[in-house]
Parts: sequence; structure tokens; C-alpha cells
Amino acid sequence: MIDKQQTIQTYAKSANDTGSTAVQVALLTERIQNLSRHLTENKKDKHGQRGLQLLNGQRRRLLKYLERTNYDEYIALTDQLGIRRGQRIVR
Repeated sequence: MIDKQQTIQTYAKSANDTGSTAVQVALLTERIQNLSRHLTENKKDKHGQRGLQLLNGQRRRLLKYLERTNYDEYIALTDQLGIRRGQRIVR
């Protein structure tokens, strides 16, 4: 089960921060992990598989934005969440 308030407190930059990119990525990561566990037990849940693909795409877009705007925060967040990174974008 996802403890949303705990995740928000962990990744928030300030007391009222509930929607920064880091918080959104952390919440999506927890939902992805939860859905992945569900799909290991229920292999024929095709609607769940599509939902997982949509969540992965949304997280990928947010991470791409974070990489473009604040590379140091991107590195720290992916290390903290255990998300694999692709090749670095040549600027």
C-alpha cells in the first residue's frame, strides 16, 4: 500500500511542496512498484499492464524534464529511488 503523505514529506523541498517534479516522480514510482507486484500474481490482467505502461511513460516524461532543467537533482533522485538512467543528453 502506498503511504502518500510519507512519500510527499520525504521528497518535498518545503513544507507546502506537494507537486514538485521530485514528489511526482516518487509517487509514480511507488504506484509502479505496487502495480508491478500485482501483475506478477495476475499475469492476464491486460488492463493493468496498459496502466503500468501509461505510468511508466508519465514518469519517463517527468524525468526527462527534470534532467533537462536540473541535472543534479535528477541524478540524486534517480539514485535515491533506484531508477536506472539512460545515456546522458549531450548539450
